Amino acid sequence: MLGCWKRVQFDILTLFPEFFDSPLNQSMLKRAQNQGIVRFRVINLRDFALDRHQVTDDRPFGGGPGMVLKIEPLARAITWVRDQDDGVWVILLSPQGRLFTQSGAAALARQRHVLLVCGHYEGVDDRVRYYIDEEISIGDYILTGGESPALVVIDAVTRLLPGSLGDAESAEEESFQDSLLEYPHYTRPQLFNGHAVPEVLLSGNHQRIARWRRQQALRRTWQRRSDLLDRASLTPEDQDFVANLARESEAGTEPKDK
Repeated sequence: MLGCWKRVQFDILTLFPEFFDSPLNQSMLKRAQNQGIVRFRVINLRDFALDRHQVTDDRPFGGGPGMVLKIEPLARAITWVRDQDDGVWVILLSPQGRLFTQSGAAALARQRHVLLVCGHYEGVDDRVRYYIDEEISIGDYILTGGESPALVVIDAVTRLLPGSLGDAESAEEESFQDSLLEYPHYTRPQLFNGHAVPEVLLSGNHQRIARWRRQQALRRTWQRRSDLLDRASLTPEDQDFVANLARESEAGTEPKDK
């Protein structure tokens, strides 16, 4: 599947360790831990503060709203982790970072130890960039802190690790795995409120079903995220199908996706 390590350790540096108590112990993430596929360690940033009140933030130089995470506790915490493992890959979760994608998740799945640094408040002291390997953003919007993005990264990476889903094929066929959106799924009942399951899925013809699913993935990607087609690996048949979609759209005969 992937050239991954047998186990990946995630360290999470945060002001709010309790945020992760429930999510990391549910569903696939819990199963992956129990199977030894992934390991989580939540680190409290306040433990690395320099004063007895465990202050980790201060007002920004130059004025302005909000508070900024101080460099000293951040640097001390990251250094503490690096002293234990100099191979750890350190990521700052930030709206200024590189956009997190499926290919980015696959790259992280090849790391054996990842430290996710969760920002908070107005931001972090910019000198933290001397201590990290990269910045990652999960989208063009603002969140209260880096805790939710950390969970997104952890979930996306863990499901790529062999054995985490319990089904070797399920991760291979998901949206974005080959730069296409996923084809539509159906289950029982066969007919609901006048809407029927497509006949091809009931045919038992696996080759026909595979072709239909591929075309549906191409159709949905063309309709909803046509930008993805620029980096998708398309066969000549795929290219002909997409070109035909464009012609049908111009003629007003291309069916709308629901």
